[in-house]
Amino acid sequence: MPNKHSASIEVFEGKTDIEIWKDFNNGDEIAFNYIYRLNVENMFHFGTQFTDDHLLVQDSIQNIFIFLRKKRGELSEVKSIKAYLFKILQRKLIREITRDNGKKKVLAGVMDDNLFSIEVSHETKLIQSEKTAELQNKLQSALDQLTPRQRQAILLLYHEGMNYSEVAEVMELHKVKSARKIIYRALARLKELLVE
Repeated sequence: MPNKHSASIEVFEGKTDIEIWKDFNNGDEIAFNYIYRLNVENMFHFGTQFTDDHLLVQDSIQNIFIFLRKKRGELSEVKSIKAYLFKILQRKLIREITRDNGKKKVLAGVMDDNLFSIEVSHETKLIQSEKTAELQNKLQSALDQLTPRQRQAILLLYHEGMNYSEVAEVMELHKVKSARKIIYRALARLKELLVE
């Protein structure tokens, strides 16, 4: 008997996010499961960029999906499911963190410098070459010198595979041009730091 999840992948693999979301919004349980399975791990990773309270991140993700299931039929069109889910998770976590922990407030425009740390992959760190280790340290040092917004944009674009429009949506920027500007400045700054 085929796995239920693999069946949902086959059904939705060729569909656009708009079509998948419409199916979900019309009550298709397989679409809901597909959206959940495809996004929950990435949402968790993204959520841990805001807080190291893994239970809070898990609860927030669970509450988002409970809310979405309850609101089926009333939800508006979504062009990018991943960007939409990241945006509502970001809002929820910021709201929870600011409500529950007054001394560790995180506001949408003013972020802690420790947020969105980007690490060179573990596999890359295992390479034994001294030259490679030196370059990795230089890259990590350069990444650490970017602003939290720049690191967030880089993380969304390169690690999460989002396009500029999706990055703008998650970061709640009014124009795609603003997302491009943040990323271009981040890359220019990285180039500048790596040349030094």
